[in-house]
Amino acid sequence: MTIPSQILQALERADSSWHAVLKEGLEAMEKANPAYLPELAVDSYLPTELRLFAAFTQPLDKVRYVLVGEGPYPRAESATGVCFMDGAVKGLWSEEEGGGLSKPVNKATSLRNFMKMLLVADGQLSEAQTNGEALAAVSAQARAGAAVQTLAEVQERLTTHGFLLLNASLVFRPHIAPVKDAKAWLPFFETVMRALAERKPTLVLWGKIA
Repeated sequence: MTIPSQILQALERADSSWHAVLKEGLEAMEKANPAYLPELAVDSYLPTELRLFAAFTQPLDKVRYVLVGEGPYPRAESATGVCFMDGAVKGLWSEEEGGGLSKPVNKATSLRNFMKMLLVADGQLSEAQTNGEALAAVSAQARAGAAVQTLAEVQERLTTHGFLLLNASLVFRPHIAPVKDAKAWLPFFETVMRALAERKPTLVLWGKIA
């Protein structure tokens, strides 16, 4: 079986501790559906810029948690290859009077909900009130204090604490149903999970596909 060179080139951007596992996962995909990877290699998909395996810059032996999203954002500037980490988002907080989360965060629905979940888990918001004045108060306090200000900082802290930020499907194609791509990536995902099994990471699954 021959994995397309474009896919292998993207694999080289992953941490070296993952290379053998990721190649095994790709081979499992080929065995299950021989036509899929060759077709993908000549198709247009997100993420671009060889970021297909960007989640795997987190070394295998550092993984303590696996956060699983559905798939890449459907916008080139947003799809980074790392779940929930929207490349179009810089600042987290609105600069407007009475504002909550920034407009780019609100545009990315899953990221907006993810941020609200973190604020509820941290006790800064209640589950019953995650909008309006409650969120504006959190935003004002965050901007005035030492709170995390950017999405890049969120990603850094998550990876520092051992999160692997993985999507169930590693690609998004507007002309293919996301669930169909996710099904094709399932053998790959299963291979990754087997490699992590002895570490017994905590799984956080987000969305129907995950």
